[in-house]
Amino acid sequence: MRTIAALLIMITVLAGCQTTKAQNSAMFGSLAGATLGALTFNNKVSGAAIGAGSGLLVGYIIGNEMEKYDQQQVGRTLEYTPSGQTTTWVNPDTRTRYEATPAPVRQYDSGRIERDVTLRARMADGNMETIYAKAYRQPDGTWQLVQ
Repeated sequence: MRTIAALLIMITVLAGCQTTKAQNSAMFGSLAGATLGALTFNNKVSGAAIGAGSGLLVGYIIGNEMEKYDQQQVGRTLEYTPSGQTTTWVNPDTRTRYEATPAPVRQYDSGRIERDVTLRARMADGNMETIYAKAYRQPDGTWQLVQ
């Protein structure tokens, strides 16, 4: 429990500092991961630590590599692309080539709608990154990547 409290304090303090998009995404990814980990693991502290580390990495990658244009493309993919089919696009500014393959939609009793997505990014320098993320539909109809 102390670990979670320390993490929350750190994120709150860092949120007040001037940060980049990647840092903000990493902080929020870490918080979301810690929360999810604490809720799903039997050992809450270990779960929070594992979740925070995973969320930090995924959040940083998403925030660092994906611009608003790319996030809109992911949202369109999640909204309109059938499960298992891949949508591709190239960011005109960064020349990064993306592939997004969504999984089937899940709807929970609470009304929350989620969908997993596999994102692959090939940067202009040829490096390739793969991210396995979860997304949920927000009340305004947009999709939010969470992990």
